[in-house]
Amino acid sequence: PDIVEGMTREQIDAAIARHADTETLFDQPYENKAVLRVCGPFTVESLSPHRVMPGDGTPAPAATPGSFVQTILDNLRKAGVQNTKKDQRLTFDRLNPFPGRWIQAEAEYTDKAGIVRRAAISLGPEHGTVSPEPVRGAAKEATKHFDLVIVCGFAFDALAYEAAKEFSPKGTSMPPSAKPGGTPAIPAVLLSRMSPDLAMGDELLKKTGAGNLFMVFGEPDITLTRGKDGKFIVEIKGLDVYDPTTGSIRSHTTDDIACWFIDTDYNGDCFFVRHAYFTGAQDPYEKLKRALKAEIDEAAWSSLYSTVSRPFDPPKSGMIAVKVINHYGDEVLKLYEAK
Repeated sequence: PDIVEGMTREQIDAAIARHADTETLFDQPYENKAVLRVCGPFTVESLSPHRVMPGDGTPAPAATPGSFVQTILDNLRKAGVQNTKKDQRLTFDRLNPFPGRWIQAEAEYTDKAGIVRRAAISLGPEHGTVSPEPVRGAAKEATKHFDLVIVCGFAFDALAYEAAKEFSPKGTSMPPSAKPGGTPAIPAVLLSRMSPDLAMGDELLKKTGAGNLFMVFGEPDITLTRGKDGKFIVEIKGLDVYDPTTGSIRSHTTDDIACWFIDTDYNGDCFFVRHAYFTGAQDPYEKLKRALKAEIDEAAWSSLYSTVSRPFDPPKSGMIAVKVINHYGDEVLKLYEAK
């Protein structure tokens, strides 16, 4: 103990390195030549569901030079917000920091009707998911002052989408069509998913460009039915896509959906993929056959390449969760009570 007490941290680390057993880890898995890979290496990524907020009512973090907030606002100013169509991008005429509790910036944009609109920008946490609280908080803070609230986040809690619906018409999470006549009493809320590239830092971002940094995900059209045998069936009919340049919503087919998953017994904390299905156009069945250079069990594939789920028993938790992912990797999670 006396010897250790007189040593520096560097000396202690050096002593441990000399005498302790070590194991070198490499990000190079053993390759099996007999197995053909038809997709990229599988990774698991997760964001903490927690968000650290000031407890004394002080404003949200300011956009100081070099900060996370400033980096996001700088890129949002250049990139705008878009959906999956290149010509449907909401570009800002101006975007400036705003010293709000839930709102970090205020912006103006001109819609296709030539009307200048005001937008409030609310940023989710740097490390974590956006919960319902900041969605409701930003919408209430923007009341009577803004036409639209854009909530940006790396990931959204399932209940965040439900919270956005509270401030949108006709049960959708999309803003209404822009109409002249002043600012609405309650602004609509638009959830925009930020690309993970935004966490890389300014130097790397300069090389990637501004495309697809802030994406709007459509509202999936899903029906949940219960048969006479008591089992449930989920059907996905398409995707309602929001055009940020006009404020309009258009229905689309399942071609924009890459895959969708069902947690048939959602516990409210963790999403478990109990059913997995793939959709999309351009006949992925033929592509899979060519990649494997073999015949695929067509019956087995047809059970996966489907917009209608297999029947499943009622959940013990009383909740069913459906996760929909598009070809860009954007996702939305919908919750249903099993009645």
